[in-house]
Amino acid sequence: MSEFLIYFAILVVAFLFFAGIRIVRPTHRGLIEVLGKYRRFAEPGFHWVIPVITKLYQINTNDNLNARVDAQVYFRVKADEDSVKASVYNVNNYQYQIVNLARTTLRNIIGTMTLKTANSERSRINSELLATLLGETKSWGISVVRTELKEIDPPKDVQETMNKVVKAENEKIAAVDFATATETMADGEKRASIKKAEGTRQAEILKAEGEAQAIALVNEAAEKYFVGNAQLLRRLQAVEVAFQNNAKIVLPPDRELVNVIGDLAGVVPFRGKGKEG
Repeated sequence: MSEFLIYFAILVVAFLFFAGIRIVRPTHRGLIEVLGKYRRFAEPGFHWVIPVITKLYQINTNDNLNARVDAQVYFRVKADEDSVKASVYNVNNYQYQIVNLARTTLRNIIGTMTLKTANSERSRINSELLATLLGETKSWGISVVRTELKEIDPPKDVQETMNKVVKAENEKIAAVDFATATETMADGEKRASIKKAEGTRQAEILKAEGEAQAIALVNEAAEKYFVGNAQLLRRLQAVEVAFQNNAKIVLPPDRELVNVIGDLAGVVPFRGKGKEG
């Protein structure tokens, strides 16, 4: 009786173990619930759940879209006797069979890919298709020369959506380029304004330096030639201002320097009335 219970217990455990095995495929992901409550996320691979109590829901993460695939297979029958015989006796209608084999192989290869991946990895698809056809047709007496995947056409509505995505991406890139160009132009204008301001500032500095040098030269001349003759210097400056304003000047004749300036300017000294002797 005890041995029967032991065997029974072993059978129950084995049954529960095998009944709880769950395999998540690479193209799927799983959600594990315990008594209707979400417990954890299931990655691809082996998982064990408690039957009835625990459930695993698998979600296909690939895009299950129907697409029309246009591919070409280039092959020829070998010219030797054995190959010709094999193409007739080893396969029923090799032309029809190789087309079916290529179609089935493409379905298996592309079926594990997303539409985006299939479009971007055509060379890998061609290589896998060629390798499979070469292996499967060894006894058919034919030589597969080349395989070429030409087009993968998704449904019309999917293609329209993809076109909208591409258009939106292009518009985004164009907007970024326009913003960059505008920023560059504004930066150029800013630098030009700074350069212009610096030029104006430098011109003002040079002008001020020139005026300062002129004043320094005047001061130097005054110190050299008019030391002790400050009053005479002031009169000379007054004459200079008068000439600039085209004023008529009446000068006293009793100053040698003033008489000289008067002669140079064409001014006749005014002589007052003297006493008759």
